[in-house]
Parts: sequence; C-alpha cells; structure tokens
Amino acid sequence: MNILRITKDNFEAEVLNSDKPVLVDFWAGWCGPCMMQGPVLDEMAAEYDSVKIGKINVDEEQELAIKFGVMSIPTLMFFKDGKVADTMVGLRSKEELAASLGL
Repeated sequence: MNILRITKDNFEAEVLNSDKPVLVDFWAGWCGPCMMQGPVLDEMAAEYDSVKIGKINVDEEQELAIKFGVMSIPTLMFFKDGKVADTMVGLRSKEELAASLGL
C-alpha cells in the first residue's frame, strides 16, 4: 500500500472515517530524524495491508499540527475508529512501531 499524503482537505476521509487503523507521521523536510523515519514507514506500507500509513507535512499543514498538539517531530499518531489510540514522539524502528500497533 502506498503512503498517503494527508492534508486538511482529505484528513476526515482518509483518517477519521477510515475503515482501517491509520498511522500518521507528522514530519518536515528539514528534520533529520523525519528523513530517517521515512524509509521505515515505506517498508511498513509495503509489508502491512491491515494499516494505512499517511504523512502530514507540518510546514504545509500547520492547522492539523496545532489541532493535535504536535510540538516535536517526528510525531507518529495511531488512529483507530477515528480517535487517537497512541502517540509516539521521535524516531522509531519498524519493530517498535509494529509492536505498538499490534502487527
């Protein structure tokens, strides 16, 4: 499955109303740890069909970052049934993310 580009325009449809759990990565292009997190999420997207993975660029989508209280990046939020089920701040390994998501 491809990683989705999440914006304020598609957030409700892709995340809140998703029929699958969604892992959302709040990131920015200038953030070193965010760049290191990207390939981990690419691997997960290719490996797991049971979870959608999306990315929100905090520079482009400041409203969403503020709404969810993102203070540091990368911040990874796991949404289940339209609600935040877990939040992780900082670079995470694939194994750590998979365990946290119950995969």
